[in-house]
Amino acid sequence: MEQFQHAPVDAHEIEKTPPPSGSAAPDMESEPAAARVAERIPPWREQITARGIVAALFIGVVFTVIVMKQNLTTGLNPTMNVSAALLAFLALRGWTRALERLGIASRPFTRQENTVITTCVVACYTIGYGGGFGSFLLGMNKKTYELSGPSTPGNVAASIKEPGIGWMTGFLLSVSFVGLLTLLPLRKDSSTDFLFVTRFKDRSEHLPLLTMIKLQLFAVLVIDYKLTYPSGTATAVLINGFHTPQGDKNAKKQVRGFLKYFGISFLWSFFQWFYTAGDDCGFVQFPTFGLQAWKQTFFFDFSLTYVGAGMICSHLVNLSLLFGAILSWGVMWPLIRKQKGNWYSANASESSMTSMYGYKAFLCIALLMGDGLYNFVKVMAVTVKNTRERSHRKSLNKVADADTMALDEVQRNEVFNRDNIPTWLAYTGYALLSVIAVIVIPTMFREVRWYYVIVAYMLAPALGFCNAYGTGLTDMNMGYNYGKIALFVFAAWAGKDNGVIAGLVGCGLVKQLVLISADLMHDFKTGHLTLTSPRSMLVAQAVGTLMGCILAPLAFMLFYKAFDVGNPQSYWKAPYALIYRNMAILGVEGFSALPRHCLQMCAGFFAFAVLANLARDFLPPRFARFVPLPMAMAVPFLVGASFAIDMCVGTLVVFAWHKLDSKKAALLVPAVASGLMCGDGIWTFPSSLLALAKIKPPMCMKFTSGS
Repeated sequence: MEQFQHAPVDAHEIEKTPPPSGSAAPDMESEPAAARVAERIPPWREQITARGIVAALFIGVVFTVIVMKQNLTTGLNPTMNVSAALLAFLALRGWTRALERLGIASRPFTRQENTVITTCVVACYTIGYGGGFGSFLLGMNKKTYELSGPSTPGNVAASIKEPGIGWMTGFLLSVSFVGLLTLLPLRKDSSTDFLFVTRFKDRSEHLPLLTMIKLQLFAVLVIDYKLTYPSGTATAVLINGFHTPQGDKNAKKQVRGFLKYFGISFLWSFFQWFYTAGDDCGFVQFPTFGLQAWKQTFFFDFSLTYVGAGMICSHLVNLSLLFGAILSWGVMWPLIRKQKGNWYSANASESSMTSMYGYKAFLCIALLMGDGLYNFVKVMAVTVKNTRERSHRKSLNKVADADTMALDEVQRNEVFNRDNIPTWLAYTGYALLSVIAVIVIPTMFREVRWYYVIVAYMLAPALGFCNAYGTGLTDMNMGYNYGKIALFVFAAWAGKDNGVIAGLVGCGLVKQLVLISADLMHDFKTGHLTLTSPRSMLVAQAVGTLMGCILAPLAFMLFYKAFDVGNPQSYWKAPYALIYRNMAILGVEGFSALPRHCLQMCAGFFAFAVLANLARDFLPPRFARFVPLPMAMAVPFLVGASFAIDMCVGTLVVFAWHKLDSKKAALLVPAVASGLMCGDGIWTFPSSLLALAKIKPPMCMKFTSGS
């Protein structure tokens, strides 16, 4: 499963723009320092509360179901950090207000508690979209094996492992926590510690505390390198805006907007259900642009989840999706179908990898790999260049840093470094979790040798640092690209008989190690700007990860048992499962797995992805902003055009709303989008239970030609 990022990444890696914080959320930098200095900052233990953990659990359940639905339909997930922060604020502020009206005293709700809850929720639902339920884990099942072609070289019958709550939970528990400890053992050197103390040389009251602090790597990245981490910064701006007098007024408007559109979305989903008694029935198959367009998947399917997602994502992402849909389903697939009997067998099934579906899958992979490889090289080059320049300027900036640091920056840095995370905990935890993984993973997957796991865990700290640094510079989390590289390496290393499973598991190992460490840095940036202890943030991450490791397999199995997951002709396509399995087959067999003329077309689309990225980086901004995102374009190749139309409806709503009332739109767009997504997502619970109980809708609404 892939997720939208602020800059081009996959479907899990597609651009996600900085969340709309709205006028209600004043910039952290512009908030008066005196106001924050006067605020009492609770100790880290008080920032973690029982009510906060309960709220995070309930919100985490909702978001896990939402992202799981998106995993198994289109494979897309927009960032929902802002939605998590909003719902955390609404839940706790509503709770404290209710107690006040009952005359019951309660602990004040602080920005630190809000940040901790948000961190816990994000860590929880991250397992849902990053755990591989729509990609490498699902790619092991029998249905995906059959779709890849039993006769395909390298796709051996033994490379099957059916989903199960037990082994999936065990796998996630054994690999997900290591990413939280990957970067912690890497400490700053004494010269950097001296520089930090020098900044406070005129504030002697701080010296005894600071001389005892040994700062970890995240202090280097967040404080000394001042990396922006836009996702974390945007979330912090929103949270700080909530906890102001103006934030209270705006929060009431956001509550009303959220509840209103949550109700509309839930009731609409419930209403639609009555008309879906058979195949191709209901509003989800409404032929908006006519039956011919409907046959090519061009229709509005009334999915409020994706309308809400379109409101969160940037205009460029949504329009790139539409462009990819038009190029594939409007132009290429009709032309390739005319070659049936020439390029591929006339007797082959439409869903066979040796026929039409092969072109869809491998051209999608070509775009993904072209864009991913370009951005991988770009981020590494930017990281090396930035590190060298910073090293060159370091000695020149020592005195300037001491003189120019603002009072509010001093307070943030002091709070951020007050609660040291012990070195022994990082080293011991990493070693213990590594040993567990080396034992558990080869036991679960006989194709995976114990030394594969050791290699992955030895590389994790270096890869994690590169990814965390690059994410802070560019906001592109390259964890999925590291995972894809690992997929090819381990698949080729394991050979024909074991390569598919070894590649898929190796992909999951490396991705989890690298992805989570960079996500943790985003949260630390949020904590730095909201004066939240890094120790409480780490605890929240660990609790949220534990929640996700339990909730995500349960949510997945609910969908897996209730619906026809993985069927390319159904609503629950889970396209990335087939993509990842075919990448593993490519790693084992090379290009012999491609259908006729597919290699040449793949080369063309790979080159297009690279050239499009070059154009975005080197053209003047007024032209570059019109260049489509290859990763976004790739998704409709497999999924179809209908969801891209849903997303464009969302972007049209936001565009028109900003034209009519920009201030109100900035305030309410996150709340309305969250309401639409949560209402539709919550309906998934009762609809799944009805499907499991074999209760069918009473009617089928279907459209046919008038002739």
